[in-house]
Amino acid sequence: MEYISEMITINQTFGIEDVENILFGNNPISLSKDAENQIISCFEFLKQFASDKIIYGINTGFGPMAQYRVDEKSLTELQYNLIRSHSTGAGNPLPNLYVKAAMLARLSTFVQAKSGVHLDLVNLLIEFLNREICPLVPEHGSVGASGDLVQLAHIALALIGEGEVHYKGKWRSTKEVFEIENLKPFTIHIRDGLAVTNGTSVMTGIGFINLIYAKRLLNWSILASVIMNEIASSYDDLMAEALNKTKHHEGQSEVARIMRIIASDSHCILKRENELYNGKHNGDKTFGHKVQAYYSLRCVPQILGPVYDTLKNAITILVNELNSSCDNPIIDPETQNVYHGGNFHGDYVSLEMDKVKIAITKLTMLAERQLNYLCHDRINEILPPFVNLGVLGLNYGMQASQFTATSTTAECQMLSNPMSIHSIPNNNDNQDIVSMGTNSALITKTVIENSYQVLSIHFMALAQAIDCLNIQDKISKQSRIIYDEIRAFFPVFYEDSPKYREIEKMKNYLMNKKLNFCKL
Repeated sequence: MEYISEMITINQTFGIEDVENILFGNNPISLSKDAENQIISCFEFLKQFASDKIIYGINTGFGPMAQYRVDEKSLTELQYNLIRSHSTGAGNPLPNLYVKAAMLARLSTFVQAKSGVHLDLVNLLIEFLNREICPLVPEHGSVGASGDLVQLAHIALALIGEGEVHYKGKWRSTKEVFEIENLKPFTIHIRDGLAVTNGTSVMTGIGFINLIYAKRLLNWSILASVIMNEIASSYDDLMAEALNKTKHHEGQSEVARIMRIIASDSHCILKRENELYNGKHNGDKTFGHKVQAYYSLRCVPQILGPVYDTLKNAITILVNELNSSCDNPIIDPETQNVYHGGNFHGDYVSLEMDKVKIAITKLTMLAERQLNYLCHDRINEILPPFVNLGVLGLNYGMQASQFTATSTTAECQMLSNPMSIHSIPNNNDNQDIVSMGTNSALITKTVIENSYQVLSIHFMALAQAIDCLNIQDKISKQSRIIYDEIRAFFPVFYEDSPKYREIEKMKNYLMNKKLNFCKL
């Protein structure tokens, strides 16, 4: 997949396309002059406003310790203590892509100019993104309110020149990388320590990566479903506009529309009016070809339509979250006030991630059932058992690969239990109801990765089925393009051989190739 590496100027509004270009295309970013001026203005207002007032996290302790006033001589130390004390994450480091997404989400909050941060902090965050400097951020530690305190603290730790970062393929001390890149650690002002750590940026960043990969999955699932119906020589009315518009859901109509476009030049899909409405079957008692296909083939618009609608809604919610001030307190120069509340709370993200993982699990279940159709000769009645092109009994085709797909689908089903309802009070009950949004986003990440594994095995079986039936020249043009690309790295096989490397190659192909059927 190719991206044009153009500079993206950051203002107050990001879209999912901007996120994809920055994170996947490595487009460099810069700060607009207007955003820069607003950030400076907000900082100057806070500096003046806070001089004689009690404001949470500026001259008080944090969380339940807010009842304790901090001496003026210790205010800077207070901010450093927050960062160092909260760098307590555990588990595997988040991959660089997800750390970059979290930094981008935090940058977006600062660009709203409601956090009172110093411009130097924003500029250093941009340098980290542009120079591919990724702080070590463990996957575990967030309860999702006060945002992602622990994981964001690890990012803040790197910004002040401490901790570790991933740089040019290696883990290095942040101090060493600063020296290489001629960067200076950020010096804390007023509330910058709290501002970096106090928000939903990690869950939002992970959520955006999830949505980008989920969109691609939906495209692949629609294409696989068309190929399935080509293999089965299904009747075309399952995707008819007149049928699908009678159910008033955007997603169903859109999925059916995409299927019609892909299948428009297929010579495998049958027209019901030509086959069954022609008056030639009046004396028939049984029909060799199924009058109606199995649900996993016939009900694709009704199954993937809700997935489409779920993803579309999730994109809207996460774009709103990305372009929000996810911080506390909120510094508002316009009303000349500082507001204490809970904009760090992650339930918007948590609920959407739960919905997304359920939708992707349903998509995965559809793929697994379609795979079963291909493998089950007594169901499809046109293919050998397990799409085995070798000697039956001696060779085994896709038999064992199906085990992996079934097992992985089952794991997705278990993981689809909602995370957002699992609030556990903590922080001396100051945080008495929390979102668990980052956990929800991370579990959704696993479900999506699992789904790609199942789709990988499914596409391997689809390619084998096309060769078995010798219909390469009859399938649609779009189906043929993908078939040819797959066969370039996954040749037709007759003899048994280990398939784990091929599954991984297929997964990488599916994850990195961007289809543009769905305009989400």
